Amino acid sequence: MDRKTQYILETSVYPREHEAMKELREITAKHPWNVMTTPADEGQFLIMLLKLINAKNTMEIGVYTGYSLLATALALPEDGKILAMDVNRENYELGLPVIQKAGVAHKIDFREGPALPVLDEIVKDSKKHGTFDFIFVDADKDNYLNYHKRLIELVKVGGVIGYDNTLWHGSVVAPPDAPLKKYIRYYRDFVLELNKALAADQRIEICQLPVGDGVTLCRRIS
Repeated sequence: MDRKTQYILETSVYPREHEAMKELREITAKHPWNVMTTPADEGQFLIMLLKLINAKNTMEIGVYTGYSLLATALALPEDGKILAMDVNRENYELGLPVIQKAGVAHKIDFREGPALPVLDEIVKDSKKHGTFDFIFVDADKDNYLNYHKRLIELVKVGGVIGYDNTLWHGSVVAPPDAPLKKYIRYYRDFVLELNKALAADQRIEICQLPVGDGVTLCRRIS
């Protein structure tokens, strides 16, 4: 972690972090796949964003232990809803007691399994088109463009889709022959393809931010 990020965490993030989020962050840090978690500064950013756009009906693809899910649930109003999808219920249940203790579990509709079949079912219902205020995607990078094709129908005009890991451990600017971990090398081309496609998509306004591992916000304009 660079010194600027450490400064932001110690000065602005950790002192204001919700107790439940701190507890879940510490639980997740002990998990062997903890690299998959949403960083604390990104969690703080999501909370601010959700409140600024007055989000109420949301979706999250890729949950892991639920740090970003908890951030969303805390930010939403009491009657807010999150459709949350992940292929691994066990990881979600690791964080679920913390989410329940925070009193926000009732906002979450968790579905175990691949997201694409669920999205295809939702897209079939024209009444669901344009009904989501915010959608956050932090899942299988090789399906991001497949998700985008469906999510652009489901997010409302003026609503936001957030794609996580769009800098992909900095590999997007690494030389072709750079020594990269196998999984980073495998997904890098998918992330590069996504970034080009989002930049060319005239249905959205975009903003790519160097928060965490890179977050690209897409505001639907048509």
